[in-house]
Amino acid sequence: MGYHSNDEFAVTEAKRNALNEGALVGIYEISKLLATPNRVEKTLSGVLTLLASFLELRHGLIALSDNRAEPQTVIGAGWSGSVKERFAAHLPRPVVCQIFSTGMPVVIENVLQSSLFTPADLEAIGAGPDCPLSLIGVPIKDADRVIGSLTVDRRFDPRALSYFHRDVRFLVMVANLIAQTLRLHRYIAEERGQLMLEQARIAKSASDVGGESVEPIPGILGESGAIRAVMAKIRVVANSRSTVMLRGESGVGKELFAAAIHKLSERRDKPFVKLNCAVLSETVLESELFGHERGAFTGAVAQHKGRFELADGGTLFLDEIGEIGGAFQAKLLRVLQEGEFERVGGSRTIKVDIRLICATNRDLEADVQNQKFRADLYYRLSVVPILIPPLRERPGDIQILAQEFLRRYNKEQGTHHVFTRLALDYLARKPFPGNIRELENCVNRSATLGKQDSIDASDLSSLDEAFTPPGMARSAVGSRRSPQRPVALAEADAAPAICSGAENCGLVGVDRRTERERLIDALNQAGWVQAKAARLLNMTPRQIGYALQKHNIELKKF
Repeated sequence: MGYHSNDEFAVTEAKRNALNEGALVGIYEISKLLATPNRVEKTLSGVLTLLASFLELRHGLIALSDNRAEPQTVIGAGWSGSVKERFAAHLPRPVVCQIFSTGMPVVIENVLQSSLFTPADLEAIGAGPDCPLSLIGVPIKDADRVIGSLTVDRRFDPRALSYFHRDVRFLVMVANLIAQTLRLHRYIAEERGQLMLEQARIAKSASDVGGESVEPIPGILGESGAIRAVMAKIRVVANSRSTVMLRGESGVGKELFAAAIHKLSERRDKPFVKLNCAVLSETVLESELFGHERGAFTGAVAQHKGRFELADGGTLFLDEIGEIGGAFQAKLLRVLQEGEFERVGGSRTIKVDIRLICATNRDLEADVQNQKFRADLYYRLSVVPILIPPLRERPGDIQILAQEFLRRYNKEQGTHHVFTRLALDYLARKPFPGNIRELENCVNRSATLGKQDSIDASDLSSLDEAFTPPGMARSAVGSRRSPQRPVALAEADAAPAICSGAENCGLVGVDRRTERERLIDALNQAGWVQAKAARLLNMTPRQIGYALQKHNIELKKF
């Protein structure tokens, strides 16, 4: 029996720890690379480049196939469309065929001594008497089905044979990560295909009724071609169970369109539950959507049902879906895929049946490209996208909407205000960057401050309610200006002054509204989200906070 000194044991243990640490670092770096959105061939080529630095490889190749026959795609380090053929020529085909047929790893200490390789095979991989090679190959599996192989070779070294077991284990872990990535890419491709088919079906159905008169939808006003096209699409979409993504600028009334889809659907007698994702922190949002158990966190004094439970059988509307963080995106994706979740602090799985409608004014495609929004969640949510046109693209509807808002105001306040023809013409020429929300505020303000029942164009222009957000070119607003347009409106096109501090939040500027009125209008346009209101007023969130304290304005909670 041989004995090892303490020094020899310490050296062996240190070497083992270093190898284990290197393997962990390698898995971490490879997992980061696989999570990066890119063409799958480019991603796998990067994996092989990383493997070369961790395993001292000579060559590494990944072969992929949809069946157990010949590999259809071969990828190597430095892959590109122009050189992809040369990787297939260097593929160790005897090993790859054995992996596909058995589904087991293959380890060959010296290929020159292996009966698997013919002289032609040895020549293909560059092995010879002056270049003996060792080779390891592992399967890439989707469940029990082999969908590919990962093979690596390096110069034969008898001293390195003791590490083969470690290398095989490491490569198996890498192959598992690759298999997960391939499943994700396949899933996204399937979702994209379903999305395109569903969009084509909806577009065809909408075009079939395009030439017919579109029946009005309760709650949605407008006679312009743009809004009639949206109503036609909504009537088609409502009869399906597909997830709908409402796109459009802030203030176009996306919630009204979501409610219309619910009322026209087979779920009309079930709950319509809504939630604005932008006004809640991630932890509160999780509790609001999934619910929580008593004692799940400080302040959870009773069990609370989330919006998913409350909407069971009906429709759930998630506004500002583009504002949710990355961690919560993964949780939401799981619920949408499985139709089940657990309350915060609970272990019981709850299954629900909901129809999801979401809305955003963000460019989600750009967010996906910049890794701010998960691609798989995007394709799950955007099955049927519907673009709600801004008010400036439907000027013919402005007078209809303005008269409806004034009718509601009269009913609530017991007044008898009416617009003159000049006032309606004046409103129809305005750009309304805040869309319907800004129009409604304008109508209510003119009715509140109007000294007579008849509201004229001069009353509207004297209010000077127009506001040009930072970044909107003045020429764009001016292009809508007619020669007869009141001069007072041109003064209102000036951007607001920038808030300079706690004592002087320059909210007055050229605009004749009070600081408090302009601040409240901006908060209304931003859904009472301070950060958004700050951008509208060209201020910082801190300055908005000072202004709220100064004017004793209490934030609304939704």
